[in-house]
Amino acid sequence: MRLHKTCDGASRRDLLRLGVLGTGAVGIGGLTLPAWLQMAGAGELEPRRATRAIFIELVGGPSHMDTFDLKPDAPREVRGPFSPIRTNVPGMEISEHLPQLAKVADKYAILRGVSHTLAAHQLGREYVNAGSRPIPSLQYPSFGSVVSAERSGDLNLPHHVAIPQAGHGPGFLGLENAALETKAAPRFDQPFSVRGISLPGDLSVDEISRRQTLLKRLDRRFADLESDDQLLQGLSRFGEQAYAMITSPRARNAFDITQEPESFRRQFGEDSFGQSCLLSLRLVESGVNFVSLQLGGWDTHLDNFTRLQTGLLPRLDVGLSGLLMGLEQRGLLESTAVMVTGEFGRTPKINSRSAEGGRDHYPRCMFMLMAGGGVRGGQVIGESDDTAAAPRHDALSPDDVAASFYHNLGIDPSKEYDSGTGRPITLVRNGKVIDALFS
Repeated sequence: MRLHKTCDGASRRDLLRLGVLGTGAVGIGGLTLPAWLQMAGAGELEPRRATRAIFIELVGGPSHMDTFDLKPDAPREVRGPFSPIRTNVPGMEISEHLPQLAKVADKYAILRGVSHTLAAHQLGREYVNAGSRPIPSLQYPSFGSVVSAERSGDLNLPHHVAIPQAGHGPGFLGLENAALETKAAPRFDQPFSVRGISLPGDLSVDEISRRQTLLKRLDRRFADLESDDQLLQGLSRFGEQAYAMITSPRARNAFDITQEPESFRRQFGEDSFGQSCLLSLRLVESGVNFVSLQLGGWDTHLDNFTRLQTGLLPRLDVGLSGLLMGLEQRGLLESTAVMVTGEFGRTPKINSRSAEGGRDHYPRCMFMLMAGGGVRGGQVIGESDDTAAAPRHDALSPDDVAASFYHNLGIDPSKEYDSGTGRPITLVRNGKVIDALFS
């Protein structure tokens, strides 16, 4: 029997499964110490691994100094008006405008002093969505596309869903591993319709089946053309999966957030981001391997503090805390890897572009969050200097975080892929797993 390793050897759940939870210096309930050590030596005490993932992109680049890396002792032109508050983890503080996330800090780890050099939005987004620094000659695949390629899934369900759209494409893994984009975000207390899954108008399943039969006849006529064309092969797989999803009540039900009790829906908030978090939970619970979602608006060159205080931080606070609590309530947190990131941080020094000032692009220092699977929550890894201008010690890179994210999913970040160019491509070129996340 495989066991899930924790800081004290195995989870309480596994001990209960074995029927050995107890006390004693020589034996642990019915399991003797020699037997326990034998299992450990044989590699049967495994760390927890997530089977599915939720990736949250904060598009525009959130200010690390006003969210998860405050510097209350820095000069006012650096620290800004926000104050830190205590969380439910002693010694761990975050912004006063994230009170709900402060109550669940034991469920996530904060990575501070993450650093890179790409200050342009698109390049930064490619970097944090794929985990390898962009190069002109090759497009690396998104996390979701890699998981789609690595994990088999139910044909009746999409392998990768993006709400409302993907931040990055499948790269060299091809169209068949692209995300199903919802093109819209769900709204509170309303059925959610996704083109290709919800049947439009009065169109029946029988009508869809007749059209599918016709398409199959056409496919046979063009089989010779498709045999050597990667694009057409990808489209063919998409077509087959779209048909399976359209005719599957399971897929349509997975997208229907109104099936949740109202009390459960409300803990996510009533805005579109919170409801997207709820939808992502329903999707992974239904068997979707990877869900990516976005909360945009973080490009706060102007009016940084008003925009954060009145809109962005409350939305993130309620939606993300609701997701973490909901995953735990459904027993899904240990099996779902969660990652939250923007493309970069923002300048420590407040600019004077508006009356209250703003912060500009700043990739030298930023934060990321990780939770779920084998990640040990309630800790801060890495540190920035006194003004959050640079890592205080060794920097963490997006590559390191990507390697850790894949590691949490049981995917080898050093795996080599055939890109179609005749040379092997390493999934994450330079990253190393951050061991402290899992200790």
